[in-house]
Amino acid sequence: MDAANNGSKIGLIKLICLAIAGLMVVTIGLVLVVAATKPDTFRLARSITVNAPPEKIAPFIEDFRQWALWSPFEKMGPMERSFSGADRGVGAHYAWVGDAKVGAGSMDIVAVTPTRIAIDLKFTKPFETNNLAEFTLDPNGGVTVLTWAMSGPLTYLFKVVHTVFSMDNMVGPDFEAGLASLKTLAEQ
Repeated sequence: MDAANNGSKIGLIKLICLAIAGLMVVTIGLVLVVAATKPDTFRLARSITVNAPPEKIAPFIEDFRQWALWSPFEKMGPMERSFSGADRGVGAHYAWVGDAKVGAGSMDIVAVTPTRIAIDLKFTKPFETNNLAEFTLDPNGGVTVLTWAMSGPLTYLFKVVHTVFSMDNMVGPDFEAGLASLKTLAEQ
């Protein structure tokens, strides 16, 4: 009887293992199919209302040396920073190298108007990508609606990652924290 019970248990365990393996294959297949249907680009944005005019907010964004005052990305871990080019505005360049959490990359301010600052954002570690970061400063009746946005291409690998992990949930809270810090600085 024990041999028959053991044989039944082993058969049941094999069946459960096959079912789990089959479920994993189907799940992976679904993720790959869903990823293939995603757009080739992404855009992430957050906004906040600041009780200050654009010209009081822009200096904190146009001067990369000021980012340590408000950017949550500056506080993620130890990093080496370098600044070159213009002190602020178009032509300002900022590069960083840090641990695995911080990664490495660079930013170049490529456009500045009274209501928009555009930054070419390149990551080299932990992965290579090239995105556009934009800050729009929309004056509206004594306040400014400040929007921080990032957009860029999505390779198939990143489409798979975005299917499993929401970029909006991963980076959005950092944008919100940075905007709140900018608001505090500009309203002083």
